[in-house]
Amino acid sequence: MRIVVNDKDFQPILVRAIDTFWSTKKKQLIASGDTSNRGAVLGGKQMDGFIQLLKEVAIEMGIPSECIITNNNYLPGYFRSSKDWDLLVISPNKKLLAAIELKSQVGSYGNNFNNRTEEAIGSAVDLWTAFREGQFPNQQAPWVGWLMVVGRDNASERSVRNYEPHFKVREEFEGANYLNRYKILCQKLILERHYSSSALLWTNDKKEFGDVSNDISIARFVQSFASYLLGVSDECH
Repeated sequence: MRIVVNDKDFQPILVRAIDTFWSTKKKQLIASGDTSNRGAVLGGKQMDGFIQLLKEVAIEMGIPSECIITNNNYLPGYFRSSKDWDLLVISPNKKLLAAIELKSQVGSYGNNFNNRTEEAIGSAVDLWTAFREGQFPNQQAPWVGWLMVVGRDNASERSVRNYEPHFKVREEFEGANYLNRYKILCQKLILERHYSSSALLWTNDKKEFGDVSNDISIARFVQSFASYLLGVSDECH
């Protein structure tokens, strides 16, 4: 499924985002001298191409660049003082229109899957509770998105053991590999309304990529983001 907004094809920007992801990851591994992948996991910047994609979509929908925040993106929380998001859209009169978190994982799946899950749920619960408690007054609910890029390799496609010493896990986790576990996570984040939209993209070291499932595709994620911004673009003018 190609990313098309207002008849403009954003697929080339997505391809560049994937290229930036792998190029940055490779540079971070070389710089860290750590072949375990830890250096690249902690290095950040791998998702900058996706931030650029979302920024250009926002501009296409009539959002001025000065309303699109990609640095110093702290929002107040409820359970903690603040959280640094990856991209914000804030109107000139200080209404929070959108907040997006971008994450990735290639390798070290067993060590980091639960961390990513807890981060995704925790960030959403913190933001929505702060919203409920009036931290963002005099405005409608913002659009909140979570986008995940996961490596497609032998480790992520291998069935994962479930630990059930006392109680059985839910049926959908039986035999699920890490790609499927991320799919379940993204679908449930939307189902439980923690996020307005969520997307899961797989990629490999040949720089190939694709959607894990159509209902959480990056095209649907971008279309949801764009449609929302169209409806609130007057807030930025």
